Amino acid sequence: MFIKLPRKVAIFAGLAVLAAAGSVIWLLITLGWFTPPATRFGWPVAMTNVAGEGVRGQTDGGAAKARFSDPFAIVIDARGTLFVADAGDTGRVRKIDPDGKVTTLPGSFDTPSGLALDTAGNLFVADTGANAIRRISPAGVITTVAGDGVAGFRDGPATMARFNGPIGVAADDKGNVYVADSYNDRIRVITPDGQVRTLAGQDVPGFADGRGAAAAFDTPTGIALDRHGKLLVADSGNTAVRKVEKDGRVSTLARTNPNDGAGLLQGIIGLAPTWDGFVYIASYRRGRVVEMAPSGTLRVLAGPGSAIEGNAALPLTGPSGLAVDRSGALYVADASAYAIRKLSPRPADAAPVPAAIPQPAAPALVSKPVFPWPVGPQFGWHEVVGDMGEVRGNYDGESRDHLHAGLDISAPVGETVLASADETVRDPLPNWDVEGLSEGLRVDQMTYIHMRVGRTPTGAPLDASRFQIIRDGQDHVVRIRVKRGTRFRVGDPLGTINRMAHVHLELGAPRAKINALLLRFPNFGDHVPPHIDDLYMLDANGQRLNEKQNGRLIVPAAGGAVGIVAEAWDQVDGNAARRRLGLYAAGFQILKQDGTPLRGFERPRITIEFDRMPTSPLAAKAAYAPSSGDTVHSDQRTRFLYVVTNVVRHGRVIPGGWNPANLGPGNYTIRIHAADRAGNVAVAGRDLPITIR
Repeated sequence: MFIKLPRKVAIFAGLAVLAAAGSVIWLLITLGWFTPPATRFGWPVAMTNVAGEGVRGQTDGGAAKARFSDPFAIVIDARGTLFVADAGDTGRVRKIDPDGKVTTLPGSFDTPSGLALDTAGNLFVADTGANAIRRISPAGVITTVAGDGVAGFRDGPATMARFNGPIGVAADDKGNVYVADSYNDRIRVITPDGQVRTLAGQDVPGFADGRGAAAAFDTPTGIALDRHGKLLVADSGNTAVRKVEKDGRVSTLARTNPNDGAGLLQGIIGLAPTWDGFVYIASYRRGRVVEMAPSGTLRVLAGPGSAIEGNAALPLTGPSGLAVDRSGALYVADASAYAIRKLSPRPADAAPVPAAIPQPAAPALVSKPVFPWPVGPQFGWHEVVGDMGEVRGNYDGESRDHLHAGLDISAPVGETVLASADETVRDPLPNWDVEGLSEGLRVDQMTYIHMRVGRTPTGAPLDASRFQIIRDGQDHVVRIRVKRGTRFRVGDPLGTINRMAHVHLELGAPRAKINALLLRFPNFGDHVPPHIDDLYMLDANGQRLNEKQNGRLIVPAAGGAVGIVAEAWDQVDGNAARRRLGLYAAGFQILKQDGTPLRGFERPRITIEFDRMPTSPLAAKAAYAPSSGDTVHSDQRTRFLYVVTNVVRHGRVIPGGWNPANLGPGNYTIRIHAADRAGNVAVAGRDLPITIR
């Protein structure tokens, strides 16, 4: 049963999502009912937590204790009430009252991904896994607006129409409901008379402007109506923002290179236009919000890459859905952080982020008593050939290009990669680099790399119900499509090992990766303490100190801060003798001449710890000294030269140094702490005698 709202209330309800009611906003402005603030292109952001404690789950109650599973989309009504599409394992729609109280609406869905409100207060849900569009009335009644539940493509009467994993939805003030039919690569509309028709798009992914079927999209996700009633589309696979007119004409407002992993529109999902023509765009994989000016100019507003002071460090983990309120504040469904954030203008004397912002907790997977390997036998033994934090080079000869983010498990070329956990695909575009060395698949908390996703070594499909293989006219594999909402269970085939001869396993969201050695793999052991091959110091200019006297390194007291470097490496049980792995933790102590620690160094000062993956581009050069690493795929062994006077720990990167001027002249010993994940600590070669003068 529907509740008819008074006209004025209904108009205010149209303010629910700026994306859904741009024309209503203009009506409110024209009537003089409110004057919204002008949008600034790039503004200092203050980030607060609206709801969610950073732990996956489904808990109602106060904002600080509420839990979400996959808060993917968000809308806000005129009263300030937020609605959240929380996919997770149960697939629910959640409500956050203005006071922060979180409740769950009746009914369950199959991977709800998009939300929209109309002027009557109806809430529309893009039910991705059910291939349907649902409606929740103000009275809480759930009905199917369109889609017969079968994945496919068919226009016509709404009850007989077919969609393929719709992710985005928007509603206008005339009763039309627009749908981003993501895996049909089309934009559809459900008219007030119950008919479904296609506005634009073709039957294969592509990129083309034009009208109707002449236009092409690649996995459109978030959609929104702008101030003129034009439809904006986050064309995720094309890393583009597109505009669709009412007659189906498509144009491109902004686009970045789809192959550029650092591109501003890489991994975009959510869109939220402002009343004055700006558009906020959520980049799910890059952990940032991009702002687009009416001219089409792009700028990173919040997250990595922002040039606005304080904004680059804002801890957005996986923003997906966006909504703007009447004051211009931006709400963010931070799906990978299991929380809802609010971005508002930051006063000059305020910190960008208050201390109360919760960060994502370690995945529940780490609590399992035994965790299967991603190759068979899943409960046997396998050789680990790389771990988190190891220094890696690139093809341009830079040996300290980046840090290794996961765990490498040796396996023969062509061997089947198996799911290590029961998980559901969350990312609308969860795989990449088809036919490349780094081809991989992110399911949820687990990411698997260096494999032919969804196919055998000969290119045959492993499971046609989960993997759609798209080929070009020459029968070459050009795309592997894995839909959001696809479910995998332990042991299900994911792909086959490519010529890298190992599977690279990562744990956690792209911007919240934690060390996969936290997982308890069967028959994996480490009783071998790390090795220390060399200890030395660098002066303030980065030059090695070489002067010695009586077997002690001479350290000038007046030379400024110095760096302490330890060349060290680790091994694990059963590995080949030549196999060198990186440390889990490193640090140092300063001992007096009698061997007792100086005050403040009673315990080793741990400066490097790879419990979480740093996201800063400075991490590799902060953790490792020059001559570390190796160029890609050479025969030379990798060297791990740890700069223990810099901090690379808990995901943070703080370049620093140790100043010997803080001590009086005399003899001291620097003792290195070099540890592996199992707690083994190096004893041999850990001391460097020095004389400060």
